[in-house]
Amino acid sequence: MTKALTLRQIEVIRAVMVAGSIQGAAKLMGVSAPGVSRLLKYTEDTVGIRLFERKGGVFLPASEARMIFSVVEQVHREIGNLNEAVALLRRGDSSVLSFASAPSIAQFIAARVIRSLRQSFPHLGIDLNVLKIEETADYLLLERGEFVVMSSPSTNPALVSRPLAQGRLVVIVPEGHELAERDAISIHELAREAVIGVDPQDPYGAVLARPFIDAGLTPHYSMRGRFAQTVVSLVRHGLGVALIDEFSVAEVYMPGLVQRPLVEPSSVVPYVLMKRGRVLSSFAEDAIERFQAELVRASGAGAGAA
Repeated sequence: MTKALTLRQIEVIRAVMVAGSIQGAAKLMGVSAPGVSRLLKYTEDTVGIRLFERKGGVFLPASEARMIFSVVEQVHREIGNLNEAVALLRRGDSSVLSFASAPSIAQFIAARVIRSLRQSFPHLGIDLNVLKIEETADYLLLERGEFVVMSSPSTNPALVSRPLAQGRLVVIVPEGHELAERDAISIHELAREAVIGVDPQDPYGAVLARPFIDAGLTPHYSMRGRFAQTVVSLVRHGLGVALIDEFSVAEVYMPGLVQRPLVEPSSVVPYVLMKRGRVLSSFAEDAIERFQAELVRASGAGAGAA
């Protein structure tokens, strides 16, 4: 029974056809001439016909093999198309990565991740959504995006929640505020100020309220915002002070704002949420690794920074 040709044998046939000699084919393939000669002889034995005639030191296609050469050329073009498709995929051409983030992570951390992705995959399309925790299930279950990074896990059994890092809560005050002179601020000192917060019934608000509750205090907010960015803006404009997760203020320099560590132990854990059973793209897996690296890098980095 005649054996099927391998891609390597097809490569040899085409190289000899293009170069017209064993030596030339060897140079095209980057191998030794004796190796090409042996493989060509084996290939002719495999197909059971003579592929080339040697005239004046030049290898010419044998008349009975002309149909084979036309197919070989077609296969070569298709392999080239396949390699180009793989290269395009590797660069991210014609691919779109869709994911979402909580507002507290979107502003700085997600922006850094996207910058890093763009450097590695300059042609990758990126679709970033900013979601509230209650919007996460629909976003993932309807496969509008591959993953979501949130400041709390999901209780939906159709979703998987995986912790990425552990950060802490910090106190933010306006520049010039008397608490800005402290190296660290206690929750009791904070409670005596006009505190800006998030509704404790909100999952993110519950994280911010926990240090007050642990200290036996009931958080009383002079005003509330829905998102971390709103809280930061209100503090920056001198309307009060706040407890916030450090990822929301992960810039080295934020004009008008001073952040200080909280005396009492506190923590906030960002999670990546995914649809259970969904196979993520390589771009999504790469992005999640970058999120984890950026979150770990940011944790603790802003202590004492103004």
